[in-house]
Amino acid sequence: MATNISHESGPQTVSVRMGTDHFATHISSSGHHLLADEPEEVGGTDLGPTPQNLLLSSLGACTAITVRMYADHKQWPLEEILLELSQSQVQASELVDSHPELDSKGRVTLIKMTIQFKGDLLTEEMIVRLSQIANKCPVHRTLVGPTLIKTQFEAA
Repeated sequence: MATNISHESGPQTVSVRMGTDHFATHISSSGHHLLADEPEEVGGTDLGPTPQNLLLSSLGACTAITVRMYADHKQWPLEEILLELSQSQVQASELVDSHPELDSKGRVTLIKMTIQFKGDLLTEEMIVRLSQIANKCPVHRTLVGPTLIKTQFEAA
């Protein structure tokens, strides 16, 4: 079964298959194959990253690619981009001061992303602009923008 994801460059298709291998999940995308799983302590076989780590990986990769494309277009001396991402659940009340749009009740998913731009010839202005561009990658916009997941069930 394929899932179509609307993307700026057109529809993207990903196929996911799971048998009886207890959480080992086979993913196919544009001729590439990935394996997701859960750690042994929750009943998986730890054959691949968890779905949540794949989500963080997607955000990190998209951010790096978007920044690299921009720096290359501008012919800026960006030598390396390093990202560290983490995800946790926090009380919304902890964030309501800096994000008044949040309902202060309940929990919210917090993704922290730390980015380093390396390049001896990068100026402060370039770094500021690259930081702005980093938050414009398509995956970032999907995660923070309105997203609708339309699930359709089919008989086997």
